[in-house]
Amino acid sequence: CDISGYPNPARPGLVLRDARAYTENRRSTGRFYAPGREERGMNGRELPEGEGKMAKKLGFGFMRLPLLKEEDPASIDYPALETLVDAFLARGFTYFDTAPTYHAGHSEEALRRVLVERYPRGAFTLASKMPPWRLEGPEHPARLFAGQLERCGVEYFDYYLAHSINREHYAQAKEYGVFEFIAQKKREGKILRAGLSFHDTPEFLDQVLTEHPELDFVQLQINYLDWNSPAVQARRCYEIARAHAKPIFVMEPCKGGRLAKLPTEAQALLNTRAPGTPAAGWAFRFAAGLEGVEMVLSGMNTLEQVLENTAVLKAPVPLEKEEQALLEQAARLLRQSELVACTGCGYCAEGCPAGIPIPQVLELYNQALPAGAPTAGQAAAYAALPGAKAAQCVGCKKCETVCPQRLPVAARMRQTAALFGQTGA
Repeated sequence: CDISGYPNPARPGLVLRDARAYTENRRSTGRFYAPGREERGMNGRELPEGEGKMAKKLGFGFMRLPLLKEEDPASIDYPALETLVDAFLARGFTYFDTAPTYHAGHSEEALRRVLVERYPRGAFTLASKMPPWRLEGPEHPARLFAGQLERCGVEYFDYYLAHSINREHYAQAKEYGVFEFIAQKKREGKILRAGLSFHDTPEFLDQVLTEHPELDFVQLQINYLDWNSPAVQARRCYEIARAHAKPIFVMEPCKGGRLAKLPTEAQALLNTRAPGTPAAGWAFRFAAGLEGVEMVLSGMNTLEQVLENTAVLKAPVPLEKEEQALLEQAARLLRQSELVACTGCGYCAEGCPAGIPIPQVLELYNQALPAGAPTAGQAAAYAALPGAKAAQCVGCKKCETVCPQRLPVAARMRQTAALFGQTGA
């Protein structure tokens, strides 16, 4: 795809009005701007002239960036990433999401290099997060936050979240005063909007939001496959957030890419309604069409993905009842599959005592499973994986305690070892 006609990021004309003045306006109002969007606030109300404009609903997640070496999450392809960022902004989208845990700790630096150092601060809105499981003491949040500002090259965050809150991480956040710290930084103007990303039960979400009514928004895993999933319970979590009147930001709308490349039978079903429509388009329309959803995040690593996703969410068309019924049927077909619903977030691999690259192992398991045995190429790819192999899993299940998808990882490691003809060490 040719993007030669897109604005040069060095040209100040890319951002309407004066960027510095608008940045100061955004810091004081807590609202942000995107060209060509009607003027609305966080809850969709009309704003007085000059108060800011609601950004389009697609956010660029810096979690699955283009790589020079597929096996090395730190080997970010910066020229390719610059192209994606330029295309995203040129189409009128402004929201970027990062975290200190993404890409082996290099995501925030990457964002600074391809976005902050190349565009005025008024051209984009930025979200980052605080991971409670990384904290080592009550003084650590301040050090971590200062390092994030430096790595991102900014003076404040438009959005800031307590990261991946579940029961264990919530206890850690309370122990180290994460919510109090975030509230203080919001009072100081270093954070404009405070929220949390959540991976636990709806009942626990209700507890957290009841204990922290000061939060401005909540980020939830929502997609049509997880909508009625007994493990993720996306619908119930959505309903809890709505009951607390919290704007909703959606993560994993395509479930780590699984809903962007459907099995033949499921894709054929959707094609009966709209032949040629990308599978990801269905997933984005589902998420963006839910009442109360302010933003839908996507981890994009190709120009094709950026162009397709921005085309869908530039003016998203709500699903009709017949289309919703088709997605329910497609979800049933997907659930009948034995494939592992891994999204590749990598939280499991961080603390694996055996050093198994779990997401890559599960990806190869999914590739080999339909045929009942790996091809020569799949076997070679498995042998070339860095670190330990599935057979070296010690069964501690530490990975399962942090998996947002509630996957039985240890059992899948045993199945993968058997599929690839391994025995234990």
